[in-house]
Amino acid sequence: INFLKKYILILQGYGKGEVMFDIIFISYQEPNAEENFKQLQNRFPIAQRVHGVKGIHQAHIEAAKKACTKMFYVVDGDALIEEDFNFDYKVPEKDMNAVHVWRSKNPVNELVYGYGGVKLLPTNLTLNMNTETTDMTTSISDRFRPMEQISNVSAFDTTPFNTWKSAFRECVKLSSKVIDRQEDSETDARLDAWCKSNDLIAVDGAVAGRKYGTENKGNKEAISKINDFAWLEEIYKNAN
Repeated sequence: INFLKKYILILQGYGKGEVMFDIIFISYQEPNAEENFKQLQNRFPIAQRVHGVKGIHQAHIEAAKKACTKMFYVVDGDALIEEDFNFDYKVPEKDMNAVHVWRSKNPVNELVYGYGGVKLLPTNLTLNMNTETTDMTTSISDRFRPMEQISNVSAFDTTPFNTWKSAFRECVKLSSKVIDRQEDSETDARLDAWCKSNDLIAVDGAVAGRKYGTENKGNKEAISKINDFAWLEEIYKNAN
């Protein structure tokens, strides 16, 4: 299988025969997922898809099972890949066990950082990750590489619930300080931006998430609920 994939890549001209990593598109209930995956696959026919797996950790483990390469790229279901992003980063040997996260454009508050960006994950570490953590990305490996290039637009603002949910989840993580290696000043600035955007639904989710994260800081059980989409939908309905 690996040989066949590499042969196809050579024929298509990607990387000019150099080693490429698998691209896995992970979707759940994003309304724009079908269109986004088609656009991705039109440019990169080797892209595969994991769809409908409940649980963020579990979905990424399924993606790792599909990967035939030592590392693999993850594209979120609501991601619109930038035209100049080519999945061709050459990873130094010393960084093969590091989690790489590219930056993404946020459509509601103009923030540009790793939220919703393309990720490059070590396959074996992802397969064996701790599924009890709240922020999956920063807990797969103790080595983390933030990448400067913008990989995509994180187009999460598709429905009122998706917009609210995305803002709520991110602001819970930011305010509860569960993201490993985060800088407080940078985190606080991002929280403020989420809570002051022009999208009122996103602001409602951000403010509610900031409050929940602050009140439950240090309570792993309470914070972990943000990965339960049924619970999030219930909270959203009660708030509206």
